[in-house]
Amino acid sequence: MQREMRNSVSLMKRREFCTRLAVAGVVLVAGSEHLAKAAVSWNQLPVSPVVHADRRVTFLFQDAQAKSVVLGMGGIPPAPMKKNVHGMWKVTVGPLEPEIYSYAFTVDGVRILDPLNPWVKPNLYYSASMILVPGHPPSLWEDCDVPHGVVQQHYYHSKIVGDNRDYHVYTPPGYNPADKQTYPVLYLLHGYSDEAGGWSKVGRANFILDNLIAQGKAQKMIVVMPLGYGDLAVISRTGPGLSQPQLYQSNLKKFQATLFTEVMPRIAGQYRIKTHRDQTAIAGLSMGGGESLSVGLNNLNRFAWIVGMSSYMNTDGPNFSRVFPTLNKKDNARIKLLWIACGKQDPIVAKANHHLDAWLAGKGIDFTPVWTPGQHAWRVWRGNLSTFAPLLFKPQT
Repeated sequence: MQREMRNSVSLMKRREFCTRLAVAGVVLVAGSEHLAKAAVSWNQLPVSPVVHADRRVTFLFQDAQAKSVVLGMGGIPPAPMKKNVHGMWKVTVGPLEPEIYSYAFTVDGVRILDPLNPWVKPNLYYSASMILVPGHPPSLWEDCDVPHGVVQQHYYHSKIVGDNRDYHVYTPPGYNPADKQTYPVLYLLHGYSDEAGGWSKVGRANFILDNLIAQGKAQKMIVVMPLGYGDLAVISRTGPGLSQPQLYQSNLKKFQATLFTEVMPRIAGQYRIKTHRDQTAIAGLSMGGGESLSVGLNNLNRFAWIVGMSSYMNTDGPNFSRVFPTLNKKDNARIKLLWIACGKQDPIVAKANHHLDAWLAGKGIDFTPVWTPGQHAWRVWRGNLSTFAPLLFKPQT
C-alpha cells in the first residue's frame, strides 16, 4: 500500500512538472500514456515572439507559478512582464530599429532562454535567444531572394593544441570545385567566448556576402572562419582569460601556428583559392580583431588586406611597438587595406583603439579609422562587415 502511494505521489509530481514544461514550450518525449496525456498539444502553444508591422515586439512566457519574469534584451532596459489570470506573462517593447537582437528571461532570479523560440545564439559563456526585426528594404544580414552561397563545416585534429576542432567555410553563389576559376580568400575571426561558427550563425556573414555580391558591391570570395583559441586555458571559466599577458601571448602564438600550418594548407587543398598575398585578407572582431592585426601586420608576406574590429590586444599606448616590432612607413607599399573600426561607446576597447589609432598615425602608417555608434556588440560588427567587404580585393585608386 505504501509503495502504491509513493508511486502515485511520484506520478503526480511528474505530471505537474511535465505539464509546466510543456506549456512553456519544451518538447517532451512521452515515455508513457500518462506523460503523453500531460503534454500540451503543439497547436495550443502560444506564438512568441511576435514582430508587429510597426516593429514593436511582443514576448510571451508561460509559468503560472512564477513570481516575477523580466525580459532582458540587448539595446533596451530590462522590461518587467505582466501575468494574466491564465499564468501567461507578456510584454511588448519597441518600436525597435531593424536588427538582430539577443534576449533572455529572468524568472524569479534565474536567467533562462525562451522555450518557445528555437533560434539560439551559440556562445561558450553566454547563450541567448535571438530575434530578427526586419528592415524595409531588408538589411544586408537578412535572408533575401538572391542566389545563396554555401557554408560548410570541417573537422580535424589539431596537433598543436591537442584537441578536435572545426572551421567553417563560405563559398559564394556559383562556386564549383570542378571549375578552373579561383577566388580570393578572407580569413574571418570570431571574438572571445564565440565558437568557430559565430560569424555565420550570429554575424550572418554568409547572408551579408550573398546580398553584397547580388548587388554587385562585393567581389565573390571564399570566407574561412576558424576556431580562434590556440591555448584552451584562455577560455577556461576559472582562469584569467585574455587579461593575463602570458596566457594572451600563448593563445596568440599557438593560434597563428594552427592557422598557418593546419588551417591554411587544408583550405588550399580543399578549395579553389588564390594563394598570393594580394588575394588574401584577414579580419576579426574583439579577440579576433587583435589576432587579425597581430597576425596580419606581422606577416605581410601572407596578407595584404587587414581589418580589426573592436580589437582587444592586451596592451596599450607605447607597448604597441612590442606588438608590431618591425612595422614602419615603408610597409605602406605592401598594405592594400588597413581598416580599423570600433564602436564609440565600446566600454571594453574604445580607449585602447584610440591609442592604437594615434600610434599608427605617429608611425606614418596609412590606415582607415572607423568609429561608429555602438558598444561591444554584434550589431556593430555586422555593420562593419557590410562596410569593409565591398573594399576587399578591388584595385586601389
